[in-house]
Amino acid sequence: MSSVAAQPVPATPAIAEPVLSVNNIEVIYDHVILVLKGVSLTVPEGGIVALLGANGAGKTTTLKAVSNLLRAERGDVTKGSIVFRGERVEALSPNQLVRRGCIQVMEGRHCFGHLTVEENLLTGAFTRRDGAAAIRSDLEMVYSYFPRLKERRQSLAGYTSGGEQQMCAIGRAMMARPKMILLDEPSMGLAPQLVEEIFEIVRQLNGNEGVSFLLAEQNTNMALRYAGYGYILENGRVVLDGDAATLRENEDVKEFYLGIGGGERRSFRDVKSYRRRKRWLS
Repeated sequence: MSSVAAQPVPATPAIAEPVLSVNNIEVIYDHVILVLKGVSLTVPEGGIVALLGANGAGKTTTLKAVSNLLRAERGDVTKGSIVFRGERVEALSPNQLVRRGCIQVMEGRHCFGHLTVEENLLTGAFTRRDGAAAIRSDLEMVYSYFPRLKERRQSLAGYTSGGEQQMCAIGRAMMARPKMILLDEPSMGLAPQLVEEIFEIVRQLNGNEGVSFLLAEQNTNMALRYAGYGYILENGRVVLDGDAATLRENEDVKEFYLGIGGGERRSFRDVKSYRRRKRWLS
């Protein structure tokens, strides 16, 4: 009796686990003010994701929920879950999350003005225990991406320009060897040429160093040029999401965020086709 050789079963390709998964979170301030209302988003390993929306939409609150900085402002995640690299992190302290590789660069730079640029960068390595040689090597790596900081390394950070302070804040985050950086409004208050320079460096850090980015930004046009995926927030809810190319071509996004739509400017709430896409109305 002849036997039929068993056919090999094709291997199922492994699906990469996202570096960050925010699942239907709600955030309340002072036990009464509901700020985020069922926000969900995903950042893939090695990706750049843009979190878009007007001032007050909930972008910064979302980042602070991830980095566990809400409690300093009397805020709490009251529903949902936040998973970073396969681990739920809502109960961790901010410094525990930093040690796991999730770093937030705050809106407005927040450098230590009385320290030099180099001293600011070295504060980013405070949690590391891998020796002075490794820290010095990473300092040179940061200088290779930000040569302007190397020129100003002995200058007091408080006397550097806004662009240099933003570079210093991102470089300081890189000194902690992050897996993901939460970058809040990097374009705020900067000249367009500097904004483009900083976004280009973010792309290089993402591609060369493998750092994932969740980028909160009002400059929708710039963010969608560099991100692979985007989420649009309004009044604490995600109202639209998609890959960056699709969002750039979306007529509502063009009109309300890119400023290239025709006709009289209206409120998003007046657009019926847009309202039908809102998740809480579907």
